[in-house]
Amino acid sequence: MNRIQVMGIVNVTPDSFSDGGRLATVEAAVAHALSLVEQGADILDIGGESTRPGAEPVNVAEEIARTLPVIAGVRARWAGPISIDTLKPEVARAAVGAGATMWNDVSALSFAPDSLETAAALRCEVVLMHMKGEPRTMQAAPVYDDVVSEVVDYLDGRATAAVKAGVAREQIWLDPGIGFGKTTAHNLALTARLEALVDLGYPVLYAASRKRTILGVDETAVDPADRLGGSLALMLEGTRRGAKMVRVHDVRETVQALKLWEAVSSAN
Repeated sequence: MNRIQVMGIVNVTPDSFSDGGRLATVEAAVAHALSLVEQGADILDIGGESTRPGAEPVNVAEEIARTLPVIAGVRARWAGPISIDTLKPEVARAAVGAGATMWNDVSALSFAPDSLETAAALRCEVVLMHMKGEPRTMQAAPVYDDVVSEVVDYLDGRATAAVKAGVAREQIWLDPGIGFGKTTAHNLALTARLEALVDLGYPVLYAASRKRTILGVDETAVDPADRLGGSLALMLEGTRRGAKMVRVHDVRETVQALKLWEAVSSAN
């Protein structure tokens, strides 16, 4: 892991904030996933339930029906790492059975009573993300005394709980949860002080691609598809401050930006 890892987003949902409904068939989703690999993605993150602000929950059967054929289709043609983006242990178990190698959980393994136990049994990598509240209500005036210390303390506690439950420490990633129950000011503070999370000693995943924080700074970026510049700026700042993986929609542009950033860094 000497270089920054790029996680490509594959949303097989009808209502994700940026690309919901665009991958309406298994064939389209698999083709998009393999295209992201060709563009330089190191890992694919496949999700079947939107966690955008205001999103309604999806039942287990529907989420499995959306994601498993895509995971299986990708795995049949690519041997690289695949992440399942889900809150639900049942979905994670099914996804790992179909070939997923990472569980990306926006609830930091707190959604279900058996989340920690399931993660330990699956023996896959896990991403523990901070979210204040839940998707339907998380952006309803979130308040913190000190957003950075509260997020760091929460994720430190969740990582400790995961290790105690049997998850290997070296398989744990932490994600500050940019845009999940946080204002633009909160997200900028978490980015500017990302070292506080990095200092816990776990690798950090940074995910700000196309998020509303960009609109909070540039009011012209109403359409998420028009937030590439902001996405790259935040991504580079996150990596500069210690993130080891970035989760993005625009893989080709991200890979190019990282190549230039790394080339400049090594030229000193």
